[in-house]
Amino acid sequence: MFTAAQVGAALPAADARGTRPRSCRSQPRRSEPVGRPSLEYCLSVILNMGGAVSAGEDNDELIDNLKEAQYIRTELVEQAFRAIDRADYYLEEFKENAYKDLAWKHGNIHLSAPCIYSEVMEALDLQPGLSFLNLGSGTGYLSSMVGLILGPFGVNHGVELHSDVIEYAKQKLDFFIRTSDSFDKFDFCEPSFVTGNCLEISPDCSQYDRVYCGAGVQREHEEYMKNLLKVGGILVMPLEEKLTKITRTGPSAWETKKILAVSFAPLIQPCHSESGKSRLVQLPPVAVRSLQDLARIAIRGTIKKVIHQETVSKNGNGLKNTPRFKRRRVRRRRMETIVFLDKEVFASRISNPSDDNSCEDLEEERREEEEKTPPETKPDPPVNFLRQKVLSLPLPDPLKYYLLYYREK
Repeated sequence: MFTAAQVGAALPAADARGTRPRSCRSQPRRSEPVGRPSLEYCLSVILNMGGAVSAGEDNDELIDNLKEAQYIRTELVEQAFRAIDRADYYLEEFKENAYKDLAWKHGNIHLSAPCIYSEVMEALDLQPGLSFLNLGSGTGYLSSMVGLILGPFGVNHGVELHSDVIEYAKQKLDFFIRTSDSFDKFDFCEPSFVTGNCLEISPDCSQYDRVYCGAGVQREHEEYMKNLLKVGGILVMPLEEKLTKITRTGPSAWETKKILAVSFAPLIQPCHSESGKSRLVQLPPVAVRSLQDLARIAIRGTIKKVIHQETVSKNGNGLKNTPRFKRRRVRRRRMETIVFLDKEVFASRISNPSDDNSCEDLEEERREEEEKTPPETKPDPPVNFLRQKVLSLPLPDPLKYYLLYYREK
């Protein structure tokens, strides 16, 4: 266990960290008096930076670790995290750190630690068909995961201060739609992003079922954030160094729950124009989908049901198929003697007369097993049955590719 002095020594002094607000997204820092930081501050910085769970070799292993540590607790959230590879939202030269439970920042681009996103997703209690507003939407990683749960009839909007980050988010969204193996497994609510300061949203905008703010909110802006919610809605935001869940239970009634201590950069205050007026942010309209789009959703849904029925019929009770290859059995030799020597432990197998022929017998048995066992082969790559079904339909090619969202695979 580290002491406050040890943890503090590893962090820059407060004047080096700076106290000026820097972005509308989480930062592993906060305003702190000049001098040695407090233990509470040090712990909150470490928590927001992550490191709460072990690093993974890939995205699935990272999610396994988050589940084991109880950051991910529901199946819907788990499916969303597994469907979108966190590394896809990193710049190429930084991808080696994608599966660590750490925040990442490069210029205006920022990703919070996986454990923070897990707590946010769980606290939002997302359901299909809800409307969601992401204040400080950043790379679009969180918005895309939310979109997998909201489904085709949800609303998914994001406000981001930096125009270059909006372009980055759109590129990553396009890459996910075109190339992800998971896209066809879900009905996706594609996020829409607008540029602007989230404290300047037009007062006549629609209210939302779920709102998340990815920057530190002070008490003076709490009512502003609450007014973005519908009755029955949930707001999750860092409020005075605590990740807070606020549920609107009535027109003027609220329930508040503190989730965990965090440290986020505060919201950037609006910059007024020369006339003294702020520039209002107009959120995307909540529009009804076109008939053509609704038809695409219905056709894809029908095909998915057919595929599911065929799979259940083929597999009987729905159990997974047996492995495509037989794994070789590994014979482990038993350690028969343990010797304690100078507080160190040595284990060895001591031969005896009855073992004279055992090695030869084992070697012969091993050779026989290898001759009988076929060589191991890699599993076949996953098959996109939805794509196969669509391409086999008696339709013009342009319509087929429309049904596939013009995806590459």
